[in-house]
Amino acid sequence: MSSTIHEARRTAGPAGEAAVTEKVTIATAVRDALALEMERDPRVIVMGEDVGVNGGVFRATEGLLERFGPERVLDTPLAEDGIIGTAVGMAMTGLRPVAEIQFMGFVYPAVNQLLAHMARIRNRTRGRFHAPMVVRMPYGGGIHAPESHSESYEAMFLNAPGIKVVVPSTPRDTRGLLASAIRDEDPVVFLEPKRIYRAFREEVPVEPFTIPLGVASIPHPGEQVTLVAWGAMVRVCLEAARALEREGISAEVVDLRTLNPLDRDTLLESVRKTGRCVVVHEAPRTAGFGAELVALINEHALLDLEAPVQRVTGFDTVFPYARLEHHYLPNRDRVLRAVKKTFEF
Repeated sequence: MSSTIHEARRTAGPAGEAAVTEKVTIATAVRDALALEMERDPRVIVMGEDVGVNGGVFRATEGLLERFGPERVLDTPLAEDGIIGTAVGMAMTGLRPVAEIQFMGFVYPAVNQLLAHMARIRNRTRGRFHAPMVVRMPYGGGIHAPESHSESYEAMFLNAPGIKVVVPSTPRDTRGLLASAIRDEDPVVFLEPKRIYRAFREEVPVEPFTIPLGVASIPHPGEQVTLVAWGAMVRVCLEAARALEREGISAEVVDLRTLNPLDRDTLLESVRKTGRCVVVHEAPRTAGFGAELVALINEHALLDLEAPVQRVTGFDTVFPYARLEHHYLPNRDRVLRAVKKTFEF
């Protein structure tokens, strides 16, 4: 393992065998997943602005240049369209690039490459070429960043057939999902919630492992209301679920983990069981992915609902500067108010 591994310990594995784990953050989980996949597969390369010498703006690629060399860890010019266009060509010709867009708000110059080329190359060539590549993007607010550093526009990529979209919320999920994304034969946009990059640590196996794309998780089971979220908003929903527990309300939290492909079965099964649902995301409300989830629930579980599905979202404004971002971002109290609305219906 790389030198990024810190404190390892032995815990019981799923079959009772001893498993070596380490307590890491999401940022460290990104770095270790990249190192393990680069070690496993010589076709995997890392590229982007400042990913090499500086180890990334969030230090998520720190140490990779020293370990794997400049032919596999490439510092690129400040040109997002060039980064993604080059990565598409590399992926089409046998490599497995992991390209970093430094902040989601910087991706707009590369949208043509992402939507018109990366997403469509398999269809355009009738399966002759494909683009097994990952585009990593720190996304979302909560770190008091300047303009264009806090966007949460995941719906833009969900509207493009051919792109898988993954959003982890824990270090373990980050390690396993990023490994699966790198090994996938289709392009994956991997959104990393920077607000919780170093917010907490979790025990993660040291050995390589994968978590399949398209499978949601239920970090907090419940019976009376379903809270649906992804990324940093999962932590907000868990906080709300614990507060509801103290009031005698049993809330189930569904962490979608992968937005495309979406685990419809887990989502609908939870809503059918509880009869109430609140969808939480920090993207703007209008045409956010929450609207699609509400439509899906109405189409397939309408008669199981005790109340209309509620949404707790960002507002239809540009993401504000630091002094106002706490007003913009969904929080526990906004989720609690939405839950109570479903019980008062």
